[in-house]
Amino acid sequence: MTIDNETWIIDAGNIIIQKEADHGRQALWPLERLIYCFWVADYGMRNAGDLATACDLYESFQEEASQLSKALNLLVTQSAFALSLADLEQQYFQRFDAICDELRSAYAAP
Repeated sequence: MTIDNETWIIDAGNIIIQKEADHGRQALWPLERLIYCFWVADYGMRNAGDLATACDLYESFQEEASQLSKALNLLVTQSAFALSLADLEQQYFQRFDAICDELRSAYAAP
C-alpha cells in the first residue's frame, strides 16, 4: 500500500515528535530534524495558510531546514528552504510533492 505525500508527512512528523518526546532532541538524526522542520512548515501552511504559524511553532524551522538539507545534499529541499519566507510561502504547494519525494526517498534509504 502506498500512501500519499500529505499522509506521509503527517505520519513521519508524528513518529519524529514522539521520538523527541521520549528521548530528547539530541536523539534525532539530522534527517529526522529536517523532516520535522518540513512538518512544521506543512502544519502552518495547511492549518493557517501561511508560515507565520510555523514560525510560532518553531522559529528557526526554515534556517535549520536549509542548513540540514544542504549538509545532507538534498538539493530540492535545500532550494526551497533557501528562498525568502514570503517566496517559500508562495511556492510551498507547488514544491510540496518534490520535497516530499526527496525526503521520503532519503528516509527510506538504508
